[in-house]
Amino acid sequence: MTEAIYARLAQHLDNLPGGFPRSETGVEMRILRRLFTEEEAELAVHLSLRPEPAAKVAARLDRDPEKIASLLHEMSHKGLIFRLSKGKTPLYMASQYVIGIWEYHVNDLDPDLIKDMNEYLPTLIDMETWKQVPQLRTIPVGESVIHKREVLPHEEARMLVRSRKKFAVAPCICRREHKMVGEGCEKPEETCLVFNRAADYYIENGLAREITLDEALGILDLAEENALVLHPSNAQSISNICACCGCCCQVLLAYKRHPNPSSIVSSPFRLEVKYDECAGCGDCIERCQMDALSLEDDVIAFIETRCIGCGLCTTVCPTECLTLVRVPEEDQKPVPENSFETYVLIAKARGKA
Repeated sequence: MTEAIYARLAQHLDNLPGGFPRSETGVEMRILRRLFTEEEAELAVHLSLRPEPAAKVAARLDRDPEKIASLLHEMSHKGLIFRLSKGKTPLYMASQYVIGIWEYHVNDLDPDLIKDMNEYLPTLIDMETWKQVPQLRTIPVGESVIHKREVLPHEEARMLVRSRKKFAVAPCICRREHKMVGEGCEKPEETCLVFNRAADYYIENGLAREITLDEALGILDLAEENALVLHPSNAQSISNICACCGCCCQVLLAYKRHPNPSSIVSSPFRLEVKYDECAGCGDCIERCQMDALSLEDDVIAFIETRCIGCGLCTTVCPTECLTLVRVPEEDQKPVPENSFETYVLIAKARGKA
């Protein structure tokens, strides 16, 4: 009976846009048993991506409303489902495993869970689906795009942040998990920006602290100083911006394993190199999180297929031989208007809609 409950939960999560595919080792079942009790697993399969009050869920299941309300609140507090409010009424909905449940466990990681997750990641992150509709996209650091008239509002970090009303900053789960197992880097950990309703959830659950607009803009400066790639949610109206390093970020690591990362990433820009103007200083090489740059005979060497258009290299080039240029319109991935549209497109790409 126990295995059947968790198998139903695994299938339920896999039916959500983000997916939860079965692995050859069954590691995903170990993850679910670590995170969900049997009672929680049994209730979770009855939630969808449509927010509902506890009373409606209880009525559908013919269960005691107070019991269901208490259990749903506890599950949302544990990061197993998502909670938002309509007035004073809490609403509950299913949460994808990634981006979602996994990130909600940033404060209660342990080495065994990290080990299981790292085993599962090559199965979980399907680059073929991501190539069609990624959950995150890459935008350049603000100082890297000279021709501002070429930048649309949803492509510029500061404009994206200024369009939000509530702000929170959370620890980067990728850098935290790597540190816990003795790996990773020393880049700042508290850099993940969360906005509006997502910020409410993070703050209420102790996953993030509320900050001001100016503090959020300061996080963007911190990311640029530390050569962190800006990854907002793949929508014109965003719920988050991740600040990612190439040694810890599971998305960047998946990109780096791919033979042609530029074909996977959703980014409106690529690097252009004026080789005859290169001073051979090499300052840009450490900034690149995709191993796209190196020095050969004191001149920059560039692997175009590895570039994701983040612009981090351009901000330290003393001769301005490195600049970002716009990708031709026909080669750009369209950016959905909102997260709901993104999820619908991902579900279609996975054959789930």
